[in-house]
Amino acid sequence: MIGDDAQPRIDEFVTFLYVADLEASHRFYHGVLGLDLVLDQGACRIYRITETGYVGVCSHRDPEPRGTIVTIVSDDVDGWFATVAAAGVATDGSPRRNEQFGIYHFFAEDPDGHHIEFQRFGPEWPGPRARG
Repeated sequence: MIGDDAQPRIDEFVTFLYVADLEASHRFYHGVLGLDLVLDQGACRIYRITETGYVGVCSHRDPEPRGTIVTIVSDDVDGWFATVAAAGVATDGSPRRNEQFGIYHFFAEDPDGHHIEFQRFGPEWPGPRARG
């Protein structure tokens, strides 16, 4: 178990993505998704997703978007779809049920082509919502 006596505790989590244009990324993560910018380090900017979860975008390396997925878990997947669609963000279509993984989801792309998944887990998810 994370943070038990056998290993050090994890306090926060940041996923960093390399991007070509910090301003375009800011317009997406702050403007479209409404994430708060919590730290601007010049070449990197960090946005709060949850109380202890963050996404950072950095321009000091070449972006390689394929193979990375940032997943935002929300009960309001349809609301997120309406938000990103209204902003003209590319998606893979309307939200849908994925029986294989027990989720309801869709994918969008940030300005560099990174996959941003918006999903709601089914009742089998042992996350905070299920724990009460």
